[in-house]
Amino acid sequence: MKKPVSDKQLAANRANAAQSTGPRSPEGKSRSAQNARKHGFTATTFAVVRLEELDEVARLREDLIAVYQPANSQELFAIERIALAQQALLRVERLHTGMCTTCLNEALDGNGRPLMGISDALVNDDNEITKAQNRNYLFAEGFHRLNKYSNSFTLFLRYQAQTERLYRRAIEEFNRLKALRHELPNEPVVDTQPQATETPNTPPSNPSNPPNPSPAGNIPGQPPRFHPNGEPLVVPSRDLPPDQPDAPPPTRV
Repeated sequence: MKKPVSDKQLAANRANAAQSTGPRSPEGKSRSAQNARKHGFTATTFAVVRLEELDEVARLREDLIAVYQPANSQELFAIERIALAQQALLRVERLHTGMCTTCLNEALDGNGRPLMGISDALVNDDNEITKAQNRNYLFAEGFHRLNKYSNSFTLFLRYQAQTERLYRRAIEEFNRLKALRHELPNEPVVDTQPQATETPNTPPSNPSNPPNPSPAGNIPGQPPRFHPNGEPLVVPSRDLPPDQPDAPPPTRV
């Protein structure tokens, strides 16, 4: 059982962490922030097919790293979250532009002629309807027609508000992590353990050069025989199942 860390040791650990400043230059901080990245952030995964450029979010990510200079892997993850939120904001504006085009299209017939013209009551001998004014009218008429039979614009406004909230939360999360820089390490430790789907290669044993046992007495490449504190492991005998009445007691090795 692992012993709890005393208050004195915890204070010493924090003091040592505060003295470890890590890289100071922007280039060093950027490299350090990516040392422990194992989740494989692939920018092309988040692009909408035939709508967005494949490297769009990658450019946003690079710009954010240059501006915010993340100091560890968690800050870099927050930066990537900001990049995705920024991409979503751009996506919202694309949707807005498309909906406005749809509104204008709703006011035209199959030949491109207006379905309804401006009333003659708004025109007299002194006024002339300009092309821009006519387009504004058609845009409003299409907006009215579209929303008369659909709540698309209401849903769009909710989508827009939610996207803006996600962006603000991403910024807040980065600022929260940034405030913890004196407590969190800025040199992430790379996890070198093999993944569950990988089979580590065990070097063949050499009788003339036996492997060195661990401090507890365990030999590399063989089943462990001792606990880390040196206490022998208790394993059941393999002769008979331990639940049978004739099974011998467990053997200490």
